[in-house]
Amino acid sequence: MRVIFLDTETTGNGSEDRLCQLGLKERYIDEPLVNALYKPPVPISIESMAIHHITEKMVEGKPAFKDAPEYPSLKDLLESREVVTVAHNAAFDNAMLAREGVVPRQSICTYKVAYALDPDDTLPNYRLQYLRYLLGLEVEAVAHDAWGDVLVLEALFERLMQKMMQRHGTEEAALDAMTQISSRPLLFTTIRFGKYSGQRLEDIAKSDPSYLEWLLKQKEQNPSGEEDWIHTLKHYLSPVPDAAP
Repeated sequence: MRVIFLDTETTGNGSEDRLCQLGLKERYIDEPLVNALYKPPVPISIESMAIHHITEKMVEGKPAFKDAPEYPSLKDLLESREVVTVAHNAAFDNAMLAREGVVPRQSICTYKVAYALDPDDTLPNYRLQYLRYLLGLEVEAVAHDAWGDVLVLEALFERLMQKMMQRHGTEEAALDAMTQISSRPLLFTTIRFGKYSGQRLEDIAKSDPSYLEWLLKQKEQNPSGEEDWIHTLKHYLSPVPDAAP
């Protein structure tokens, strides 16, 4: 199985946003498969520029991703049965690729795997750069650049792979387990933002369910990349069935 690491930088986080940079790297191969800027069909938001520093001037004259000469071969590669793609918060990157007509067959989300390896939910967050420094990953890479994030992603994957092999014995079994974890929505136990930051969701569901109802409506307005939170909020808002007599 070929393992391909990927990261996208985008025009924003909305349902109409598109990728403006793509980084792709195959496991054990130093040279990038792709590290390129593309002209998106929608403007790059100022908020996004402030994160990844890609401006309209930088993509001026670049081809749209679908018009790039590498597009057909990349589509064939990422949709191959012999390839598993790896991304951090893969739902977001996969959604961006889907808007370009590319749908990977198999995907591993290192965010979900890291969360699964922390069953007591002890970490304050699972963002890529946080895990980079928490785990002491020695990588020379620029954050929020697609290629830089791919290099960090690869290092994180290898660390997670070591943990998964301790549980599952072989690399093949570990890859399969990581793929299975990534295919299921996460069930968060603690909220890390807003007025209830640091509190357990089951407690909030009892004390202030209206807040969770409001949050669910917010997530459903722009559901791309929010599947885990939508699943979680629906879970905690569902009535508990009465015990059998």
